[in-house]
Amino acid sequence: MDVSLELVMRLFIQDLRTIGVAMLAFAAASSSSMSMADDPEPTLRIGMIGLDTSHVTAFSKILNDPNSQPPLKGAKVVAAFPAGSPDFPASRDRIEGFTKQVREMGVEIVGSIDELLPKVDAVLLMSVDGRVHLEQARPVLAAKKPMFIDKPLAADLADAIAIYDLAAKHETPVFSSSSSRFSPGYPELKTNDKVGEILGADVYGRTVVTQGHPDLFFYGIHGVELLYTMMDPGCESVVAIATPKYEQVTGVWSDGRIGTYRGVKEPAKVSVGATVFGPKGTAHSDAGYDYKPLVAEIVTFFRSGEPPVSPEETIEIFAFLSAAEQSKAEGGKRIAIADVIEQAREQATSKIK
Repeated sequence: MDVSLELVMRLFIQDLRTIGVAMLAFAAASSSSMSMADDPEPTLRIGMIGLDTSHVTAFSKILNDPNSQPPLKGAKVVAAFPAGSPDFPASRDRIEGFTKQVREMGVEIVGSIDELLPKVDAVLLMSVDGRVHLEQARPVLAAKKPMFIDKPLAADLADAIAIYDLAAKHETPVFSSSSSRFSPGYPELKTNDKVGEILGADVYGRTVVTQGHPDLFFYGIHGVELLYTMMDPGCESVVAIATPKYEQVTGVWSDGRIGTYRGVKEPAKVSVGATVFGPKGTAHSDAGYDYKPLVAEIVTFFRSGEPPVSPEETIEIFAFLSAAEQSKAEGGKRIAIADVIEQAREQATSKIK
């Protein structure tokens, strides 16, 4: 072959290869652009405060799953501040391990709440110690970041009210709930056609004595939240009794219905369950806990700003817990929910100034 012709052929082949590479790059870019355009949900950057509970790893795995589907699609934990309580063993002894696990999921670990807030659109306040929730919530609410507060919302009713009062002051939505409310089996229990309108409910769960928290607040919240899921708000009074192994709380609703919570103390192994009574029959579920439905509700809340559980209902739940503790302390005396809320509101007012 002539040298000049051979040179021309080489240049021609080289040009074809260049064009092919360019076309592939263009196709890949176009595909990526189409994929982003087809995704109806914007990226939702979520931050975590407190890395001292197993919930942080469970929630992060759900949120950072690359194969997640709506409503979780597009939501991701991007940064976290490992706040902890040095005087609370359940926090102090676990924070290092959970922080390591979250970092390994690709989450950026930051040094303060102030450093976290500019990096995120919404906040999961996960600290296991309910005593610190009010103070940790203050800067989040002031920054107007929608926030979910993991159980317990607070370690006393006054703090719970103060959190919601601050949220109203800053016009920033807050939501708190046990996963029991949304776990499969319980919503269906409430709407069971074989039961009809719920006339009463009996719920059971664990009660664990925990430093700095009234007995029912730390684990009893799961069962009492489930009781309210079945019965709805409207409890007027509470009577509670306790022995070393068990406690029983009976609530009387304004329409005459009665709902009960039985707390089983350690070392008994028990999850959570409910029996409902209606004009057509009874039904029972012991489905336990499932975090994913709760996380889906949280993401929906972050995007809409509409909490699936109202502040009024959550405050009443914590008033129920507080009334139960007061009743136990006073030998089973009947305690009015309204009185408990009124007393706590006076304390809450001083906490938000």
